Amino acid sequence: MINNKDKVAVIFGVRNESSIAYDIAVKLHQSGCKVALSYVAETKNEVLFLMQQNGMDSRLSAEVDVRNEDEITTFVQMVHREAGPIDYVLHGVAFGSQKVMCYSLPGSNEPAPEYIDIPFDELMDSFNISAYSLLRICRVAKPFFAQNASVLTLTYNASQRVFPGYSGMAISKAALENIVMYLASYFREAGVRVNAISAGLVMTTSSGGILGVRKLRKMGKFTAPLGNIDKSDVGDTALYYFSDLSKRVTGNIHFVDGGFNIMGLAVDGE
Repeated sequence: MINNKDKVAVIFGVRNESSIAYDIAVKLHQSGCKVALSYVAETKNEVLFLMQQNGMDSRLSAEVDVRNEDEITTFVQMVHREAGPIDYVLHGVAFGSQKVMCYSLPGSNEPAPEYIDIPFDELMDSFNISAYSLLRICRVAKPFFAQNASVLTLTYNASQRVFPGYSGMAISKAALENIVMYLASYFREAGVRVNAISAGLVMTTSSGGILGVRKLRKMGKFTAPLGNIDKSDVGDTALYYFSDLSKRVTGNIHFVDGGFNIMGLAVDGE
């Protein structure tokens, strides 16, 4: 068992019990971490309930808009003051509007928005929340990192391949992966490692509303050599990065998708 006794983890992106970030938070808590969670207004009650349910200290929580550097700073400073230097940071936030992701709502007769018509302002908001926020969080956390700290973010293979219904969000994920590499180089002297998990499709609250997601899960069941994953598979891998086992690993994009990413063609499941 990985021993994270008295380590401090700051997690951005827990929405509810179906969130990948939630599974990671629980595993970190079980391994001995002091876990701090951010939330937004509409997720506050859910996040605080989950913290209480799992025996986490709800005082280590705050409402944070990752577009707002002052709010991130207030949160990180509070965690450092109350819990100590920050060992681990999880960046698990992402957002893309329907027009950015180019999907139709289930049950709707409206056609999906077209990729070529993605609104610039909405795309920039997606980039701000889903990618640039990692840079912003690291900038704020830099003075408060513990020795050998680890930063982890969550990405998706749409950064490298075409997944209709994900479209403009893929631009943000590609940017996010590039930011990971450059941050890994930037933090070389500080010894902070920065990595990403490229997770297979997990049925979260966010993904469940996208038209075609269940078809993609069905395809993944037969195409990925090890089949589909769930959020606990991502949480297990995250625990590796949030431990001394990965102390010489940085700038890595780690696929946890049952091997889906290696396949060139779908395998007929009939």
